[in-house]
Amino acid sequence: MKNKLLFLMGMLWIPFLFSNSFAQSADQTDIQTGIKPNYKRTNYANQSVLLKNDQIQLQMFRRIGGWGWGEISTPSGKLMAILDHLGEIMLRDQDIPMRFEAQDVIRKTGETGESLVFNVKSVIARNNLKGTSFEEWMSYPFTESAITGEVTLTLSKDKPLIYLQYRLKATGNYYARYIRGPWLKVGEASFGTKKDDSMIPGVDWVMNEEWSSGIDWFKDPWALRSVPHPYKVTAPLMALSYEGTGIGLSWNPNQVATRWFSYRTQRPQPVFATPNFIDRMNNNLMGLMIPDASAEGRENEVYASLPIELKIGQMINFDAEIWLSKGRSLEVMLDWVKRHGLPKPSKPKWSYSETLDKIANAHNTNLWHEGEGFGIKQREGDKIRPNVPAFLDRYLNENKGTALAKELQKKVDWCRAQTNVRKNNKPDEVAGLTKNGDDLINIQRADGSFYFDPDGRHYGKDDFRVATSFIEPMGLAFDDALDIVVVPALALLDIGRETGLDKYNVAAKKALEYCMKMERPEGGDFWETPLHAPNLFAAGHAAIAYYEAYKAFGDVRYQEKAIHWIRTILPFTHLWEPNDVNMLYNTKPVLSSSDWYFANWVRDHVQWEVLSVFSASASRGIRWDKIDPEIDWKRFHEGITNAAIRWINVHTDDNWRPHNIPTTYESYQKGDFDYCYPDTHNSTTGNYGGMFIQPDPIAVNIYSVIDNSKQK
Repeated sequence: MKNKLLFLMGMLWIPFLFSNSFAQSADQTDIQTGIKPNYKRTNYANQSVLLKNDQIQLQMFRRIGGWGWGEISTPSGKLMAILDHLGEIMLRDQDIPMRFEAQDVIRKTGETGESLVFNVKSVIARNNLKGTSFEEWMSYPFTESAITGEVTLTLSKDKPLIYLQYRLKATGNYYARYIRGPWLKVGEASFGTKKDDSMIPGVDWVMNEEWSSGIDWFKDPWALRSVPHPYKVTAPLMALSYEGTGIGLSWNPNQVATRWFSYRTQRPQPVFATPNFIDRMNNNLMGLMIPDASAEGRENEVYASLPIELKIGQMINFDAEIWLSKGRSLEVMLDWVKRHGLPKPSKPKWSYSETLDKIANAHNTNLWHEGEGFGIKQREGDKIRPNVPAFLDRYLNENKGTALAKELQKKVDWCRAQTNVRKNNKPDEVAGLTKNGDDLINIQRADGSFYFDPDGRHYGKDDFRVATSFIEPMGLAFDDALDIVVVPALALLDIGRETGLDKYNVAAKKALEYCMKMERPEGGDFWETPLHAPNLFAAGHAAIAYYEAYKAFGDVRYQEKAIHWIRTILPFTHLWEPNDVNMLYNTKPVLSSSDWYFANWVRDHVQWEVLSVFSASASRGIRWDKIDPEIDWKRFHEGITNAAIRWINVHTDDNWRPHNIPTTYESYQKGDFDYCYPDTHNSTTGNYGGMFIQPDPIAVNIYSVIDNSKQK
């Protein structure tokens, strides 16, 4: 019996001549028939094979031409995603993409779990046209499969986890516009484009009906982030959740996906679109492909404008994981972190003691301004105040008798002599606190929230006015966001504790109750970024506020929320680094731009905010490693601190250039900013920029890490 196969641009297929006698797996009983797939946008040859444990199942199906595509479900049958194929190639000289298909499937059992092994070949277009009406007027030059190899899918014995291994080879010399590995259409044939949230860490974190690559926090052309430069991804995974179930796809970002001879290495390139605006389909897309976008000019090319050259025998490899989690995208990421562990921090370029000495010496030399105090002068007219850096008292105490300590002590004594010392008068102090507390209560709304006031109490920089005049507001007056509410809530908690007056505790609790429904941290960099963009600073402020509330009221819900918020810092943190750019434990401040156009915080790192969060936690006696032992927060704190030491700049490094104060370069060359650290680091170039920051916060965090290492 003969049928015809007609395909339209590799998407829709209709019958062609084929034999009813398919090659089977070694175990004939593995093959199931009569299973009706949910996925309808393909053909089906009435054969399937199942991998299943008590937490996840993968049903693989055979197309008319061979295995395969699959459906990933919960054990109860909730369909989460379609594995669209076992790989696919789009040749430059052929207008139809060719899937990889296998004529048989072999089941194997090993230490990791049960596997399905597919010996795949890319479809040969001309063969599928034989015997059809198309043969007379269409002729493609390729007579053999461009790609052959083996795809292995392994189900973990005891986890909702599937390992994917692609070991492929080119059969000849070809130019390919892409080669796709794992390609997940999440929600296809089930919940469609719906989601609770979705995430590619460091690049996008969207909720409900928001689009990834949307213009909510960027304007074009920066908004498009569907095929991002791989170095911008802080953790190599993509996630999406719907109605309490999350699905993740991860990869090894340093894997050599392919390289020929002395040509450049191609590494796995993530593709992310929720909803799937790339295919314009009613689903969400998470996939891996080559070539990669390791030059920013190659970003967002699903079809490479410069095709990748393949040579005969060239290897193409992808290793990936697909798993299910309970909860939202953050829980998907947390499962990945727990499975792989936080990475070991890089060794600091100087030991802690040597770094403290260098920072102290800088305060004794280039950061000391005679008759003014400690600080940095970057703009004409900058004034230095006689404030004592927070680390200096401890440094002087632990280094008594050294020449450096003696010189610094004189400078510290001078600063304190210039400062108006606050009188130790408890009534006056309480009066000041109660005034601040009453002022906050007076602007608190009936529902407990505080509102955003860009022209009033939140006005500090003119970024909002510039953005509004050029494009549109980055936030609306009288709106609220997590950081806008929890910062005054924390202030009220502190005032309530210091004064003993319960009305401030009541107001703080009311504000925190208002924020209990929130899931994504927002609003922390309100002075220059869109108000509702995902934000690290807001995460840290909320974590501290809720834990202080737990200590004050004993409500375990607040402790749980504090753990949630401190964990939301992880998507902003680089938990891997490429071989040519050091950025392990660097952090993104916010997944947005500044002023719509003037800084790209998906590309650039900022370290001062995360240092602030952990130094503030330490000063309050908050030990996140004790509060949340599932995550190695000691290692995390060491990691962000060692990263900050890496940021410390000396002018002979010559890896920094000014941004918004061009005139500072001459001062930089003279060494005026030596042993300070810059505002930003570019994840794609490895270079630093922006303004300089006094290194006091790094020293404070070094001491905190040292103290924590001594405690169990």
